[in-house]
Amino acid sequence: MAALLAWFIAQVLKAPFSLLRERRFDLTRLVESGGMPSSHTALVVALSYSVGINYGLDSPLFAIAAVFSGVVMYDAAGVRRAAGKQAEILNIIISEFQHHEGIRGERLKELLGHTPFEVLVGALLGLGVAAYLH
Repeated sequence: MAALLAWFIAQVLKAPFSLLRERRFDLTRLVESGGMPSSHTALVVALSYSVGINYGLDSPLFAIAAVFSGVVMYDAAGVRRAAGKQAEILNIIISEFQHHEGIRGERLKELLGHTPFEVLVGALLGLGVAAYLH
């Protein structure tokens, strides 16, 4: 329950954070990945914390959950963030080709990953929600 609640809260918070950053309210932020805070991180950290509380920090289940959390957070701030930056550059290239050459192309999704700060906030949210529920 803690993991799902942490994920839900993180997703809901993305719209107001987007409003603060971009000066416009965007309801699509409620269902998109990327942005502040990391809902994937909130989910896995709340899951890990809950498993640690229920089964002990020395249990194999907590070890699995903690490693899983580490992989998800690394992916969010590393691989997916890099893919988003590459998409941004490709969109610029596609835009230039469309403008000069008349070539059609779809815009790639740029907001895929997270900054380390967005991952940290997601982790703190996940810890807070799990601690509150336990």
